[in-house]
Amino acid sequence: MISNVTEVKITGIADPTALGLFGFSVVTLLAASQKLGLTAGTPYIIPWAVFVGGIMQVIGGVLDFKKGSVFGGTAFTSYGFFWIAVGFTWLINMGVFGEQMFLAIDSNQFGVAIIAFLIISIFFTIGSMEMNKTLFVAFLAVDVLLLALALSTFGVLPDFFGTLAGWAELTASIFAFWTGGASLLANHFGKPVLPTGKPFGIFK
Repeated sequence: MISNVTEVKITGIADPTALGLFGFSVVTLLAASQKLGLTAGTPYIIPWAVFVGGIMQVIGGVLDFKKGSVFGGTAFTSYGFFWIAVGFTWLINMGVFGEQMFLAIDSNQFGVAIIAFLIISIFFTIGSMEMNKTLFVAFLAVDVLLLALALSTFGVLPDFFGTLAGWAELTASIFAFWTGGASLLANHFGKPVLPTGKPFGIFK
């Protein structure tokens, strides 16, 4: 029989920023390695895109919404579902869902989807200006990535813009790793450890 049990009540939700940013960082690093020719193919990227880039970010986003952060919740869930969609796009390209679906592919539709996310990403970039500078650089790199990826998909200098997309994705990954690490350590130690740069102070 257990006695003297202390009831522990959860009074708040821990900051999920590091969780979401690490999910984003890992999958973008992996995808950048493929775009830059350091690795080949997408089969091994797909599970990481779905589970780490996708579900891990969605969890971070849901927790951010529960904390009352519209920006963080929207960003993490948006990019999380984006990566899940990308993973399924690769599966279609591989013929996993059948030859009929593979033969019906119109790659321009993927380009249009990328443009749509570029528009969303620009809003995130503007919002990040009042958070910190490393996060702003990460979002700015994502903007370049999406623009270059869309142009490459539409057949505009695909080699050049494909490579540019890879370098932009690598940059986004590095700065997201740094920002996520800064958030994790600051929450763990109770004080800033890694510098992230002050907000620009333009809108606030």
